[in-house]
Amino acid sequence: MNKYEAEFSNLVRAFRKKHMGKGPSVVRTTFCKNWAICEMEGNLSPVEKFIATTEDGKQMLRSARTEMVKKIYLKHRPVEMEELLQANYLDLFVDIDIEKDMAMSIFIFDENVELKFGSDRGKDRR
Repeated sequence: MNKYEAEFSNLVRAFRKKHMGKGPSVVRTTFCKNWAICEMEGNLSPVEKFIATTEDGKQMLRSARTEMVKKIYLKHRPVEMEELLQANYLDLFVDIDIEKDMAMSIFIFDENVELKFGSDRGKDRR
């Protein structure tokens, strides 16, 4: 993870803490073309972990977590992320594994952020 990917990870953590009350404990970001792919660990609060002790609770949490995250980014445009990447935010795909307390978010931008800010592995991609 380079410095831009690390800074993007910090912005994701801060954004989620501000708008959801708790951010993930670990965020790892990789830029790939016009995507910022974030792997996140430590997403669930103690109350959510308790709710996840039943199968119905797991399903409810997964649904609530994925839909809530999408709606938050629709309501509160991630301006700080756009400023860092000098690109416009377009869309977001999210999923979470409740049992592992791991989540993935794929942020889609209107420019190739890997080419602009990624590691050398992406310099030949268009």
